[in-house]
Amino acid sequence: MSTPEKTRYTAEELAEFKELILKKLEEAQKEYQRLKENLRDLVAAAEDQYRTGEYTGAEYAEKVQLEQLISRTLKYIDALQRALIRIENGTYGICKVTGKLIPKERLLAVPVAETIVEVKEKRT
Repeated sequence: MSTPEKTRYTAEELAEFKELILKKLEEAQKEYQRLKENLRDLVAAAEDQYRTGEYTGAEYAEKVQLEQLISRTLKYIDALQRALIRIENGTYGICKVTGKLIPKERLLAVPVAETIVEVKEKRT
């Protein structure tokens, strides 16, 4: 007789995931603030250079890159916040497509994962 397949993580496991996600969220929020400050400083420097006639335009590429990093960081923050909601409502770790339990190793590596690897691979 085989043991039934696990369909949910225990409260202790969810608490472990929550701690990891909160740590990642704090780090991401700090990174977001740092990127915003860098962007603000870059724009101010470019404006000064423009006023003095020293503007070369090189700052534009850096500005675009910073804006892309800010956008990615915001998406990651949003994904982490959604993961916290899934922990609170008891659906964290359950694949949104198959309903199977996402392996713990995957969630520790990618705490915002919403699907099992097989689903992710089919989508890419």
